[in-house]
Amino acid sequence: MRPREQGRCQDDLFRSRLDQIINMRHELVRLGGLIDWRVLD
Repeated sequence: MRPREQGRCQDDLFRSRLDQIINMRHELVRLGGLIDWRVLD
């Protein structure tokens, strides 16, 4: 019997979100927030 697949909205117990791992005040993170990514896309 296969285990049920869980929905995507549920957090994975063993995976951390990227914003919890990196320093959100780092220069490159702040620069990424200033770039208009839709123009580059």
